[in-house]
Amino acid sequence: MSDADDTPATRAGFHRQHHADAVAEAQRLLARREELQGAWLNWVAGELYRLGPPPYAAMVRRELQRLSQG
Repeated sequence: MSDADDTPATRAGFHRQHHADAVAEAQRLLARREELQGAWLNWVAGELYRLGPPPYAAMVRRELQRLSQG
C-alpha cells in the first residue's frame, strides 16, 4: 500500500473488509495458549510475523490484546 493509498477512508475500508478475519485469527492464536503454555509467546510472535500485509497483522495483534484482556 503506497502512502497515497493510506487515506483515512482507505484505512477504514481495509478495517471493515478484514476485521472479522482478524478477530478469527486472534481467536485461533489465543486458543493455542493453554496447549503451548510457556512456548506460546514465541510461537504467537512467529505467527504474527508471518501475517501480511502489515496493517492486517497489526489488526490481529490488537484483537489478540483485546481478547486477552476481556
